[in-house]
Amino acid sequence: QVQLVESGGGLVQAGDSLRLSCAASGRTFSNYASGWFRQAPGKEREFVAAIGRTAGSIRHAGSVRGRFTISSDNAKNTVYLQMNSLKPEDTAVYYCAAGSSGLPYFFLDALRKYDYWDQGTQVTVSS
Repeated sequence: QVQLVESGGGLVQAGDSLRLSCAASGRTFSNYASGWFRQAPGKEREFVAAIGRTAGSIRHAGSVRGRFTISSDNAKNTVYLQMNSLKPEDTAVYYCAAGSSGLPYFFLDALRKYDYWDQGTQVTVSS
């Protein structure tokens, strides 16, 4: 049974930074794709960033590229999302997700490719 436990959300001001963490149990992150998605009120869940574990594939959504960075610590079985220069439009519930295999670059943004999700954490950015 795979469990994902996320932490690090909160309320910040525009321009601030936050780091989200996602720790996995029952799964070795280094062997499987892991990613971050977010969902704002009234909107669909959208891709933020992911590590594919296939040929070192890493992908960030255009809206966060240059501001957010996904990384992983295999020894801690944890994936991180470092969020810098936060904007009010980044306000959303952020979800950590894991796949059942590695994923190539062009599949990293596909929600359907991820089999395990955590409960989500709220990130609110005030202007």
